[in-house]
Amino acid sequence: MSVVLPIVQLGDPVLRGTCRALTKPELEKKKMRDLIEAMRDTMRAAPGVGLAAPQIGLPWRLAVIEDREETQEGIEPELLEERERAAVPFHVIVNPELEVIDAEPVSFFEGCLSLTGFVGLVPRAHAVRVRCLDEKGDPRVIDASGWYARILQHEIDHLNGTVYVDRMLTRTFMSGEQYARYWADKDVEQVARDLGV
Repeated sequence: MSVVLPIVQLGDPVLRGTCRALTKPELEKKKMRDLIEAMRDTMRAAPGVGLAAPQIGLPWRLAVIEDREETQEGIEPELLEERERAAVPFHVIVNPELEVIDAEPVSFFEGCLSLTGFVGLVPRAHAVRVRCLDEKGDPRVIDASGWYARILQHEIDHLNGTVYVDRMLTRTFMSGEQYARYWADKDVEQVARDLGV
């Protein structure tokens, strides 16, 4: 049975706090497994490619990530290639520590399930390494670049009280509707020039 949880919106203090680490015994409880399943269902229903525990009101260093092929439908192959975006299977990151591997900033539009209806151009590191635990409490190292690296950075930001609007190029903040109407078919460099960034 699918469980969809309410997603906390920007303004709730839990999105601005620092989250606490989880222990292996906490991860081994059935209640935690059920929560992770509900987070997965909530992320898919939104739809989104990541969901951090603070977004459902819990100040824990836990996030779920998945970029399914279905979420990429309708995106031109050239855009997928430009964004270095490919399918990412469902997985859980717990107590992640982020290391930047390639700091060259790459800018693309981002949105957030906790600030629905808006997007902004956000520069992010091109490649990262994440050391974390998986849902069983086993250590894991993830090396990611392109869009996957962006998703990881976005979700880990949530665990540190940071939201994409804190990092975006402010002149590019807009409603998703206006983005689709005026900017979606332009490359990022053109958008930046046109908006005076």
